[in-house]
Amino acid sequence: MERRQFLKVAGVATAGAALARPGVSGAAEAPGVPSAKGPGERLSLDLGWRFHRGDIPMPVPHTGDQTYASTKAGAAGGAAGLHYDASAWRQLDLPHDFVVEGPFEETANVAQGYRPKGVAWYRRTLRLDPADQGKHLELQFDGIATNATIWVNGNVVAHDWSGYSSLYIDITAFARFGDELNAIAVRVDADALEGWWYEGGGIYRHTWLVKRSPVHLITDGVYAHPRRGADGGWTIPVEATLANIGEAAADAEVEVVLVDPEGHPAAQGRARVSVASLDRSVARLSLAVAEPKLWSIESPTLYSVRTTVRQAGAAVDEAVTLCGFRTQRFDPDKGFFLNDKPVKIQGVCIHQDHAGVGVALPDSIIDYRLRRLKALGCNAIRSSHNAPTAELLDAADRLGFLVMDENRLFNTSPDYMRMLEWMVRRDRNHPSVILWSVFNEEPLEGRREGYEMVRRMSAAVKRLDRTRPVTAAINGGMFNPVNVSQAVDVVGFNYQISAYDKFHAANPTKAITSSEDTSAVSTRGEYETDMNAHLLTSYDDVARPWGATHRAAWKAIATRPFMAGAFVWTGFDYRGEPQPFEWPTVSSSFGIMDLCGFEKTAFWIHQAQWVKDRPVLHLAPHWNWPGREGKPIRVVAMANTDTVALILNGKLIGEQKVDPYEMNEWHVPYAPGRLEAVGKTGGKVVAHFVVETTGVPVALRLTPDRTGLAGDGRDAAPITVEALDAKGRPVPTANLPVTFEIAGGRIIGLGNGDANSHEPEKGNARRLYNGLAQVIVQTEEGGSGALVLRARSDGLKSAETRIAVRPDPGPPSVSRTV
Repeated sequence: MERRQFLKVAGVATAGAALARPGVSGAAEAPGVPSAKGPGERLSLDLGWRFHRGDIPMPVPHTGDQTYASTKAGAAGGAAGLHYDASAWRQLDLPHDFVVEGPFEETANVAQGYRPKGVAWYRRTLRLDPADQGKHLELQFDGIATNATIWVNGNVVAHDWSGYSSLYIDITAFARFGDELNAIAVRVDADALEGWWYEGGGIYRHTWLVKRSPVHLITDGVYAHPRRGADGGWTIPVEATLANIGEAAADAEVEVVLVDPEGHPAAQGRARVSVASLDRSVARLSLAVAEPKLWSIESPTLYSVRTTVRQAGAAVDEAVTLCGFRTQRFDPDKGFFLNDKPVKIQGVCIHQDHAGVGVALPDSIIDYRLRRLKALGCNAIRSSHNAPTAELLDAADRLGFLVMDENRLFNTSPDYMRMLEWMVRRDRNHPSVILWSVFNEEPLEGRREGYEMVRRMSAAVKRLDRTRPVTAAINGGMFNPVNVSQAVDVVGFNYQISAYDKFHAANPTKAITSSEDTSAVSTRGEYETDMNAHLLTSYDDVARPWGATHRAAWKAIATRPFMAGAFVWTGFDYRGEPQPFEWPTVSSSFGIMDLCGFEKTAFWIHQAQWVKDRPVLHLAPHWNWPGREGKPIRVVAMANTDTVALILNGKLIGEQKVDPYEMNEWHVPYAPGRLEAVGKTGGKVVAHFVVETTGVPVALRLTPDRTGLAGDGRDAAPITVEALDAKGRPVPTANLPVTFEIAGGRIIGLGNGDANSHEPEKGNARRLYNGLAQVIVQTEEGGSGALVLRARSDGLKSAETRIAVRPDPGPPSVSRTV
């Protein structure tokens, strides 16, 4: 699949239909609308950082004069200082996860995947043009894991208390111009834990420098989410928040243009606003829209809202946000409705790490993961248990997913309420977002304290967005006299199958969804559980004590109309939380797919349960069982057809009516050869699936996820590595070492989905695990021509794949100074 073409909007290149990051301001061009030129710029700050792993103690003043000087503005010393020499530090580009680069250690935190974390420093310098003097200047850090302190020119400008919230830092007062360099220093403390899963460490999301006019739209300052009125007509109420850093009050006009998917203006409006010096004001207006195309899971139609600030007729700032026209409601008896049509939520919970790259995912790998979920038949994502990257929500809007957007820290003190409010402001224009979740599994959920906290958090959310319900992921206490279910709009249940009917009967006016479900565990490609070897069968037989199998959990949802749906734990394996094992297992086994996005048997189970628009048929296991001739092999057919027949070497084993929940199975005496399944619907053959006994591996094969990449130094793609037999068939039992060479790009990560592997995730070598491995490649800055990856393994024919690389400058960026 080719990478989406970039459109230049708001001073940044954004992919596909996504004209700009929500709330990003700067002069822009939108299709079909005359361009309004202004001074706004949003520049990537990802390139050209210096990195040091380990702490660098701050100098301690001793004399009176030293102490006096150390307390003054701009006086930070050591690695935080303006003139510190970091030229010996490692040079790298962001995003970056330094924890995934390290070794596994048995003494490290189990839940975090046995990888030591620690403290690290980042530094970068930049020059500002004298013409930027007088503009509003803002640094943006989309995410730093976990806690951080940021200095600019020796001044502490921000403290970061969460690895999942963004920082927007006004550096206008600290900036230097012309030949003087500005120094940014970031001390990251990854030892601070927010989760019981792998969180990585470092500046692992994007960074930006935003330059704006003195009168400007603040970041995330445009709220434009469509509503359908009681008369069936559509409007977009628009709120635009302006700031003024000038020395005098200023008048401005706010112009809003709605642009349809074809690039034509569909509605527009204007409002006047006055902004006092060093203050903010909100301009409000409403756009009436006649018969818009609706956003849905199947047809995720997006419109853009272009908001322009004008002074004396000239455009001085602009933001382009996206929106989708859709309605949503949760019915206590009938579940969830999108655009007045019933939709069962077929969702998954996901963490944000991936094989090879840790939590520092290139945007294209986020896109890859969501496309894998789309192939599964998944229609919803729960961002467990934190606000996701903005790029994930952009992809969810574009691909047609529903999202439960979740707050990380359950706390109503001011610092933490600001994080909740930030999440809602940033994400409230996304049509994919259907639920705000304020917490996950809190001990106070069955107590009055929890009720009062949720009541306040819900009120804070609704001050910013009243179009979506508030939920919480509850795993107990819901029958207590006072509990958090009484403070939310939609009750989210974690692992409460036995309580579904009882709670619904006791609370018939409350809408319910399963917010976290299943917790079955399995190892890709393994079909017998061996606790000593830390291997789990893929037959969907093993679930944690609080959970259920994939089959049982979904049946409990699908057979109850009042249940809106479920979010399966989890869509992908993730590092850490290696239940039911500990060392040497370093990753979880909960995923429907492994850490690379390779399918486990659970993938085909859910695909058979969830996909309605095409036939699904798959068999498990593979058919390579030497030494077990004549002994019964358990064969499972996963199908959404009416019937399924099983045939071995041309002989009918049997035909069964498809069980849409439990699937179908046989015990077949093993004989090498061809095992075939035939699916029929309405008496007609609609699907075939064949698995054959393969020979030994004789060759390698490389299959890239996409055939073309942008030569911007950012675009990346996973490449699947397989071993083939003499007939060109993948060998599912191959476990052999492979080395790689690359030209025209770089390898940024390797994986194979083996939860017990301690192989480095960086480098040029990886072992196949049960037939598969993955190499993630990335283009070079200024690249063109072809990226070529070669794979070798002793005794096998080598493989090569070529990916076309087209010239692409990438997003506008701050120039390197090192």
